[in-house]
Amino acid sequence: MNTELEMEGMILSAQGRNMEIVRGDESAAQVKEMEFPPQLTEADEKHFRSIINQGLSPEQIQRVVTPLRVQPRQEDVLAIHWHPEFIPMDLISQRIEATYPNKVHELIIPTQHNVLMEYGDYSGVEVDCYSHEFQRKVQLLLHFRTSRLESADVFKAMLDHTFRYRSSQLYAFLDMVTNIKYEDYLQLASEETGVDEEVVRFARIQAKKLQLLLEEHEQTIPRDMIKNKLVREFIDAQRHLFPASLVHRTQLFLKSVKSMAKENFSLTYFYKTSEFIEEARALGGGVVVPHPEQFWPILLADYDVDGYEVWNPQSQEYTDFLINVIHRQNKTRNAGQRSLLVFMGDDTHMSEKIKDPSHAEAGKYYRDIGVQPPWDDLSVRKSLIVGNAGRARVIEEYKARLDG
Repeated sequence: MNTELEMEGMILSAQGRNMEIVRGDESAAQVKEMEFPPQLTEADEKHFRSIINQGLSPEQIQRVVTPLRVQPRQEDVLAIHWHPEFIPMDLISQRIEATYPNKVHELIIPTQHNVLMEYGDYSGVEVDCYSHEFQRKVQLLLHFRTSRLESADVFKAMLDHTFRYRSSQLYAFLDMVTNIKYEDYLQLASEETGVDEEVVRFARIQAKKLQLLLEEHEQTIPRDMIKNKLVREFIDAQRHLFPASLVHRTQLFLKSVKSMAKENFSLTYFYKTSEFIEEARALGGGVVVPHPEQFWPILLADYDVDGYEVWNPQSQEYTDFLINVIHRQNKTRNAGQRSLLVFMGDDTHMSEKIKDPSHAEAGKYYRDIGVQPPWDDLSVRKSLIVGNAGRARVIEEYKARLDG
Protein backbone atom coordinates (compact mmCIF):
# COMPACT_ATOMS: atom_id res chain seq x y z
CA MET A 1 0.00 0.00 0.00
CA ASN A 2 1.32 3.46 -0.93
CA THR A 3 0.52 5.26 2.30
CA GLU A 4 1.57 8.69 1.04
CA LEU A 5 -0.66 8.53 -2.06
CA GLU A 6 -3.64 6.94 -0.35
CA MET A 7 -3.62 8.87 2.89
CA GLU A 8 -2.03 12.19 1.92
CA GLY A 9 -3.70 15.01 3.74
CA MET A 10 -6.20 12.77 5.53
CA ILE A 11 -6.93 13.51 9.16
CA LEU A 12 -9.46 12.41 11.67
CA SER A 13 -12.19 14.89 12.55
CA ALA A 14 -13.15 14.70 16.20
CA GLN A 15 -16.18 16.83 16.84
CA GLY A 16 -17.87 15.54 19.97
CA ARG A 17 -18.01 11.77 19.55
CA ASN A 18 -18.49 11.87 15.74
CA MET A 19 -15.29 10.75 14.03
CA GLU A 20 -14.78 10.13 10.35
CA ILE A 21 -11.99 10.28 7.79
CA VAL A 22 -11.93 13.71 6.07
CA ARG A 23 -9.64 15.41 3.55
CA GLY A 24 -6.83 17.68 4.64
CA ASP A 25 -8.35 20.79 3.05
CA GLU A 26 -10.49 21.31 6.18
CA SER A 27 -9.48 24.48 7.97
CA ALA A 28 -7.40 24.01 11.09
CA ALA A 29 -10.07 25.72 13.16
CA GLN A 30 -12.57 23.01 12.23
CA VAL A 31 -10.34 20.13 13.21
CA LYS A 32 -9.76 19.09 16.80
CA GLU A 33 -6.13 18.14 17.39
CA MET A 34 -5.74 14.46 18.15
CA GLU A 35 -3.18 12.92 20.49
CA PHE A 36 -3.24 9.66 18.49
CA PRO A 37 -1.96 9.77 14.88
CA PRO A 38 -4.95 9.15 12.58
CA GLN A 39 -2.97 8.48 9.41
CA LEU A 40 -2.12 4.97 8.34
CA THR A 41 1.58 4.46 8.93
CA GLU A 42 4.22 1.94 7.97
CA ALA A 43 3.91 0.65 11.53
CA ASP A 44 0.18 0.01 10.97
CA GLU A 45 1.02 -1.93 7.82
CA LYS A 46 3.64 -3.92 9.70
CA HIS A 47 1.27 -4.74 12.56
CA PHE A 48 -1.46 -5.78 10.13
CA ARG A 49 0.87 -8.02 8.14
CA SER A 50 2.12 -9.63 11.33
CA ILE A 51 -1.33 -10.64 12.56
CA ILE A 52 -2.51 -12.05 9.23
CA ASN A 53 0.76 -13.88 8.60
CA GLN A 54 0.24 -17.64 8.87
CA GLY A 55 3.90 -18.60 8.67
CA LEU A 56 5.54 -19.97 11.80
CA SER A 57 8.98 -19.18 13.15
CA PRO A 58 11.16 -21.96 14.63
CA GLU A 59 10.28 -20.64 18.09
CA GLN A 60 6.56 -20.78 17.33
CA ILE A 61 6.85 -24.31 15.93
CA GLN A 62 8.53 -25.36 19.16
CA ARG A 63 5.68 -23.85 21.16
CA VAL A 64 3.15 -25.79 19.09
CA VAL A 65 4.78 -29.20 19.43
CA THR A 66 5.58 -28.81 23.14
CA PRO A 67 2.59 -29.47 25.42
CA LEU A 68 1.99 -27.34 28.47
CA ARG A 69 1.83 -30.49 30.55
CA VAL A 70 2.44 -34.16 29.77
CA GLN A 71 -0.38 -36.54 30.76
CA PRO A 72 1.42 -39.89 31.22
CA ARG A 73 -1.46 -41.56 33.08
CA GLN A 74 -4.21 -40.76 30.58
CA GLU A 75 -4.81 -43.75 28.32
CA ASP A 76 -8.14 -42.61 26.81
CA VAL A 77 -8.06 -39.42 24.75
CA LEU A 78 -11.41 -37.96 23.71
CA ALA A 79 -11.15 -34.66 21.82
CA ILE A 80 -14.10 -33.80 19.62
CA HIS A 81 -14.17 -30.00 20.13
CA TRP A 82 -10.98 -28.13 19.23
CA HIS A 83 -9.86 -25.64 16.59
CA PRO A 84 -6.71 -26.20 14.50
CA GLU A 85 -7.06 -22.76 12.87
CA PHE A 86 -4.04 -22.29 10.56
CA ILE A 87 -1.63 -24.49 12.50
CA PRO A 88 -0.39 -27.44 10.37
CA MET A 89 -1.95 -30.73 11.38
CA ASP A 90 1.37 -32.58 11.47
CA LEU A 91 2.60 -30.20 14.18
CA ILE A 92 -0.63 -30.67 16.12
CA SER A 93 -0.18 -34.43 15.86
CA GLN A 94 3.30 -34.11 17.37
CA ARG A 95 1.85 -32.14 20.28
CA ILE A 96 -0.84 -34.75 20.91
CA GLU A 97 1.67 -37.61 20.86
CA ALA A 98 3.90 -35.73 23.28
CA THR A 99 0.99 -34.94 25.59
CA TYR A 100 -0.23 -38.55 25.84
CA PRO A 101 2.81 -40.85 25.57
CA ASN A 102 0.84 -43.84 26.91
CA LYS A 103 -2.51 -43.42 25.18
CA VAL A 104 -4.32 -46.61 24.22
CA HIS A 105 -7.70 -45.47 22.91
CA GLU A 106 -8.45 -42.21 21.14
CA LEU A 107 -11.10 -40.32 19.25
CA ILE A 108 -9.63 -37.03 18.06
CA ILE A 109 -11.67 -34.91 15.63
CA PRO A 110 -11.05 -31.22 14.79
CA THR A 111 -13.99 -28.82 14.72
CA GLN A 112 -12.97 -25.60 13.00
CA HIS A 113 -15.69 -22.93 12.84
CA ASN A 114 -17.69 -23.60 9.66
CA VAL A 115 -14.73 -25.29 7.94
CA LEU A 116 -14.56 -29.07 7.57
CA MET A 117 -11.14 -30.40 8.62
CA GLU A 118 -9.64 -33.89 8.79
CA TYR A 119 -7.49 -35.67 11.37
CA GLY A 120 -6.74 -39.33 10.86
CA ASP A 121 -9.85 -41.22 9.76
CA TYR A 122 -12.31 -38.57 10.92
CA SER A 123 -13.44 -35.08 9.97
CA GLY A 124 -15.40 -32.51 11.89
CA VAL A 125 -16.72 -28.97 12.00
CA GLU A 126 -18.42 -26.60 14.42
CA VAL A 127 -21.30 -24.94 12.58
CA ASP A 128 -23.31 -21.83 13.33
CA CYS A 129 -27.01 -22.25 12.75
CA TYR A 130 -30.37 -20.76 13.72
CA SER A 131 -32.93 -22.38 15.98
CA HIS A 132 -36.15 -20.64 15.03
CA GLU A 133 -38.04 -22.45 17.79
CA PHE A 134 -36.39 -20.23 20.39
CA GLN A 135 -34.91 -17.60 18.05
CA ARG A 136 -31.27 -18.05 18.92
CA LYS A 137 -28.07 -18.75 17.05
CA VAL A 138 -26.68 -22.03 18.28
CA GLN A 139 -23.69 -24.17 17.40
CA LEU A 140 -23.39 -27.84 16.62
CA LEU A 141 -20.39 -30.14 16.50
CA LEU A 142 -20.69 -32.41 13.47
CA HIS A 143 -18.38 -35.42 13.11
CA PHE A 144 -17.87 -37.85 10.23
CA ARG A 145 -15.89 -40.80 9.04
CA THR A 146 -13.92 -39.00 6.33
CA SER A 147 -14.53 -41.69 3.73
CA ARG A 148 -18.24 -40.84 3.82
CA LEU A 149 -17.76 -37.27 2.65
CA GLU A 150 -16.93 -37.91 -0.99
CA SER A 151 -20.46 -36.95 -2.07
CA ALA A 152 -21.01 -34.18 0.48
CA ASP A 153 -21.28 -31.34 -2.06
CA VAL A 154 -24.48 -29.89 -0.62
CA PHE A 155 -23.15 -30.04 2.93
CA LYS A 156 -19.89 -28.35 1.93
CA ALA A 157 -21.81 -25.61 0.09
CA MET A 158 -23.87 -25.00 3.23
CA LEU A 159 -20.67 -24.67 5.24
CA ASP A 160 -19.15 -22.25 2.72
CA HIS A 161 -22.23 -20.01 2.86
CA THR A 162 -22.18 -20.07 6.66
CA PHE A 163 -18.47 -19.32 6.78
CA ARG A 164 -18.83 -16.32 4.50
CA TYR A 165 -21.81 -14.93 6.36
CA ARG A 166 -20.21 -15.42 9.77
CA SER A 167 -17.06 -13.66 8.52
CA SER A 168 -19.12 -10.62 7.53
CA GLN A 169 -19.74 -10.04 11.23
CA LEU A 170 -16.28 -8.46 11.47
CA TYR A 171 -17.32 -5.70 9.08
CA ALA A 172 -20.54 -5.13 11.02
CA PHE A 173 -18.48 -4.87 14.21
CA LEU A 174 -16.10 -2.31 12.72
CA ASP A 175 -19.00 -0.35 11.26
CA MET A 176 -20.61 -0.11 14.68
CA VAL A 177 -17.42 1.40 16.07
CA THR A 178 -16.86 3.93 13.27
CA ASN A 179 -20.33 4.84 11.99
CA ILE A 180 -22.11 7.77 13.64
CA LYS A 181 -25.50 6.06 13.34
CA TYR A 182 -24.44 3.65 16.10
CA GLU A 183 -23.61 6.46 18.50
CA ASP A 184 -26.14 5.24 21.08
CA TYR A 185 -24.51 1.82 21.20
CA LEU A 186 -21.08 3.32 21.79
CA GLN A 187 -22.50 5.49 24.56
CA LEU A 188 -24.00 2.43 26.20
CA ALA A 189 -20.73 0.47 25.85
CA SER A 190 -18.85 3.41 27.32
CA GLU A 191 -21.16 3.50 30.32
CA GLU A 192 -21.03 -0.26 30.81
CA THR A 193 -17.24 -0.36 30.84
CA GLY A 194 -16.63 3.01 32.51
CA VAL A 195 -14.24 4.27 29.84
CA ASP A 196 -13.76 7.91 28.95
CA GLU A 197 -13.75 9.90 25.72
CA GLU A 198 -10.05 9.22 25.17
CA VAL A 199 -10.67 5.48 24.92
CA VAL A 200 -13.62 5.88 22.55
CA ARG A 201 -11.59 8.15 20.25
CA PHE A 202 -8.68 5.73 20.26
CA ALA A 203 -10.94 2.77 19.52
CA ARG A 204 -12.57 4.57 16.61
CA ILE A 205 -9.25 5.57 15.09
CA GLN A 206 -7.91 2.01 15.27
CA ALA A 207 -11.15 0.57 13.89
CA LYS A 208 -11.06 2.98 10.95
CA LYS A 209 -7.46 2.07 10.24
CA LEU A 210 -8.34 -1.60 10.28
CA GLN A 211 -11.22 -0.98 7.88
CA LEU A 212 -8.85 0.71 5.45
CA LEU A 213 -6.28 -2.06 5.75
CA LEU A 214 -8.90 -4.76 5.16
CA GLU A 215 -10.10 -2.94 2.07
CA GLU A 216 -6.57 -2.53 0.76
CA HIS A 217 -5.62 -6.19 1.34
CA GLU A 218 -8.99 -7.69 0.48
CA GLN A 219 -7.62 -9.91 -2.29
CA THR A 220 -4.66 -11.31 -0.38
CA ILE A 221 -5.70 -11.74 3.24
CA PRO A 222 -6.35 -15.42 4.15
CA ARG A 223 -10.08 -15.80 4.44
CA ASP A 224 -9.89 -17.62 7.76
CA MET A 225 -8.34 -14.48 9.27
CA ILE A 226 -11.53 -12.48 8.68
CA LYS A 227 -12.93 -12.80 12.17
CA ASN A 228 -13.79 -10.55 15.11
CA LYS A 229 -10.62 -11.29 17.02
CA LEU A 230 -8.67 -9.45 14.31
CA VAL A 231 -9.70 -6.22 16.06
CA ARG A 232 -8.27 -7.35 19.40
CA GLU A 233 -5.07 -8.58 17.80
CA PHE A 234 -4.55 -5.41 15.75
CA ILE A 235 -4.67 -3.32 18.91
CA ASP A 236 -2.61 -5.80 20.92
CA ALA A 237 0.11 -5.60 18.28
CA GLN A 238 0.58 -1.91 19.20
CA ARG A 239 0.95 -2.32 22.93
CA HIS A 240 4.52 -1.02 22.80
CA LEU A 241 3.32 2.26 21.25
CA PHE A 242 0.63 3.26 23.75
CA PRO A 243 0.10 3.13 27.52
CA ALA A 244 -0.88 -0.35 28.72
CA SER A 245 -3.87 1.05 30.60
CA LEU A 246 -5.22 2.67 27.42
CA VAL A 247 -4.91 -0.56 25.43
CA HIS A 248 -6.55 -2.57 28.23
CA ARG A 249 -9.49 -0.18 28.57
CA THR A 250 -9.91 -0.07 24.81
CA GLN A 251 -10.13 -3.86 24.66
CA LEU A 252 -12.80 -3.87 27.38
CA PHE A 253 -14.78 -1.22 25.52
CA LEU A 254 -14.53 -3.04 22.19
CA LYS A 255 -15.53 -6.34 23.78
CA SER A 256 -18.75 -4.66 24.91
CA VAL A 257 -19.33 -3.22 21.43
CA LYS A 258 -18.68 -6.63 19.88
CA SER A 259 -21.41 -8.16 22.03
CA MET A 260 -23.82 -5.52 20.80
CA ALA A 261 -22.80 -6.10 17.19
CA LYS A 262 -23.48 -9.81 17.62
CA GLU A 263 -26.90 -9.09 19.08
CA ASN A 264 -27.74 -6.94 16.05
CA PHE A 265 -26.42 -9.45 13.53
CA SER A 266 -29.32 -10.98 11.60
CA LEU A 267 -29.74 -14.69 12.22
CA THR A 268 -32.12 -15.40 9.36
CA TYR A 269 -29.28 -15.92 6.88
CA PHE A 270 -27.97 -18.90 8.83
CA TYR A 271 -29.26 -22.35 7.97
CA LYS A 272 -31.71 -23.82 10.44
CA THR A 273 -30.40 -26.19 13.07
CA SER A 274 -32.68 -28.94 11.76
CA GLU A 275 -31.31 -28.50 8.22
CA PHE A 276 -27.72 -29.07 9.30
CA ILE A 277 -28.72 -32.06 11.43
CA GLU A 278 -30.62 -33.65 8.55
CA GLU A 279 -27.71 -33.15 6.15
CA ALA A 280 -25.21 -34.54 8.66
CA ARG A 281 -27.36 -37.60 9.33
CA ALA A 282 -27.69 -38.26 5.60
CA LEU A 283 -23.89 -38.51 5.51
CA GLY A 284 -23.73 -40.83 8.50
CA GLY A 285 -22.46 -38.05 10.74
CA GLY A 286 -22.70 -37.56 14.48
CA VAL A 287 -24.20 -34.51 16.16
CA VAL A 288 -23.13 -33.06 19.50
CA VAL A 289 -24.40 -29.89 21.18
CA PRO A 290 -21.50 -27.85 22.65
CA HIS A 291 -21.78 -25.67 25.79
CA PRO A 292 -25.60 -25.93 26.05
CA GLU A 293 -25.71 -23.72 29.14
CA GLN A 294 -25.25 -20.79 26.77
CA PHE A 295 -28.64 -21.56 25.18
CA TRP A 296 -30.66 -23.64 27.62
CA PRO A 297 -33.77 -24.14 25.41
CA ILE A 298 -31.81 -26.48 23.16
CA LEU A 299 -32.11 -29.11 25.89
CA LEU A 300 -35.87 -29.13 25.27
CA ALA A 301 -35.81 -28.82 21.49
CA ASP A 302 -35.88 -32.59 20.90
CA TYR A 303 -33.26 -32.43 18.17
CA ASP A 304 -31.78 -35.64 16.80
CA VAL A 305 -28.40 -35.46 18.53
CA ASP A 306 -25.92 -38.00 19.90
CA GLY A 307 -25.21 -36.09 23.07
CA TYR A 308 -24.38 -32.91 24.89
CA GLU A 309 -21.21 -31.26 26.08
CA VAL A 310 -21.47 -31.02 29.87
CA TRP A 311 -18.16 -29.24 30.41
CA ASN A 312 -16.16 -26.70 28.44
CA PRO A 313 -13.65 -24.07 29.63
CA GLN A 314 -16.34 -21.52 28.73
CA SER A 315 -19.19 -23.55 30.24
CA GLN A 316 -18.39 -25.36 33.46
CA GLU A 317 -20.88 -24.11 36.00
CA TYR A 318 -23.53 -26.80 35.50
CA THR A 319 -21.51 -29.92 34.69
CA ASP A 320 -22.99 -32.13 37.38
CA PHE A 321 -26.51 -30.89 36.65
CA LEU A 322 -26.19 -31.58 32.92
CA ILE A 323 -24.85 -35.09 33.51
CA ASN A 324 -27.93 -35.83 35.60
CA VAL A 325 -30.25 -34.30 33.00
CA ILE A 326 -28.81 -36.60 30.32
CA HIS A 327 -29.10 -39.58 32.69
CA ARG A 328 -32.78 -38.82 33.34
CA GLN A 329 -33.50 -38.42 29.64
CA ASN A 330 -31.87 -41.76 28.88
CA LYS A 331 -34.08 -43.49 31.43
CA THR A 332 -37.20 -42.31 29.57
CA ARG A 333 -36.04 -43.06 26.02
CA ASN A 334 -37.74 -45.77 23.99
CA ALA A 335 -36.05 -49.12 23.47
CA GLY A 336 -35.29 -48.26 19.84
CA GLN A 337 -33.67 -44.93 20.65
CA ARG A 338 -29.93 -44.63 21.09
CA SER A 339 -28.86 -43.25 24.44
CA LEU A 340 -27.57 -39.71 24.74
CA LEU A 341 -23.83 -39.52 25.37
CA VAL A 342 -21.96 -37.29 27.79
CA PHE A 343 -19.20 -35.24 26.15
CA MET A 344 -16.67 -32.73 27.38
CA GLY A 345 -14.85 -30.28 25.13
CA ASP A 346 -11.52 -28.63 25.74
CA ASP A 347 -12.30 -25.99 23.05
CA THR A 348 -8.59 -25.53 22.35
CA HIS A 349 -7.62 -22.81 19.85
CA MET A 350 -4.26 -23.76 18.43
CA SER A 351 -3.27 -20.29 17.23
CA GLU A 352 -3.03 -19.27 20.88
CA LYS A 353 -0.11 -21.67 21.28
CA ILE A 354 2.21 -19.66 19.04
CA LYS A 355 1.90 -16.51 21.14
CA ASP A 356 4.25 -15.28 23.79
CA PRO A 357 2.54 -16.45 27.02
CA SER A 358 2.77 -12.95 28.46
CA HIS A 359 0.67 -11.60 25.57
CA ALA A 360 -1.74 -14.51 25.14
CA GLU A 361 -5.28 -14.67 26.44
CA ALA A 362 -4.82 -16.88 29.49
CA GLY A 363 -8.30 -18.41 29.28
CA LYS A 364 -7.42 -19.86 25.87
CA TYR A 365 -3.66 -20.27 26.11
CA TYR A 366 -3.82 -22.87 28.89
CA ARG A 367 -6.29 -25.18 27.18
CA ASP A 368 -5.00 -28.30 25.51
CA ILE A 369 -6.43 -30.92 23.18
CA GLY A 370 -8.06 -33.73 25.17
CA VAL A 371 -7.44 -32.16 28.57
CA GLN A 372 -10.83 -32.21 30.34
CA PRO A 373 -10.25 -32.43 34.12
CA PRO A 374 -13.84 -33.18 35.25
CA TRP A 375 -13.61 -36.74 33.87
CA ASP A 376 -11.25 -37.44 36.79
CA ASP A 377 -12.79 -35.09 39.34
CA LEU A 378 -14.05 -37.12 42.31
CA SER A 379 -16.94 -34.69 42.85
CA VAL A 380 -18.14 -35.29 39.27
CA ARG A 381 -17.28 -38.99 38.90
CA LYS A 382 -20.18 -40.02 41.14
CA SER A 383 -22.66 -38.65 38.59
CA LEU A 384 -20.65 -40.08 35.69
CA ILE A 385 -20.71 -43.55 37.22
CA VAL A 386 -24.45 -43.41 37.88
CA GLY A 387 -25.01 -42.29 34.29
CA ASN A 388 -22.69 -45.01 32.95
CA ALA A 389 -20.51 -42.34 31.36
CA GLY A 390 -16.74 -42.23 30.97
CA ARG A 391 -14.13 -41.40 28.38
CA ALA A 392 -13.52 -45.02 27.34
CA ARG A 393 -17.23 -45.80 26.92
CA VAL A 394 -17.95 -42.61 24.98
CA ILE A 395 -15.00 -43.24 22.63
CA GLU A 396 -16.17 -46.78 21.95
CA GLU A 397 -19.84 -45.90 21.49
CA TYR A 398 -19.38 -42.75 19.40
CA LYS A 399 -16.80 -44.42 17.17
CA ALA A 400 -19.25 -47.25 16.54
CA ARG A 401 -21.91 -44.74 15.50
CA LEU A 402 -19.59 -42.90 13.14
CA ASP A 403 -18.26 -46.13 11.65
CA GLY A 404 -21.58 -47.96 11.46
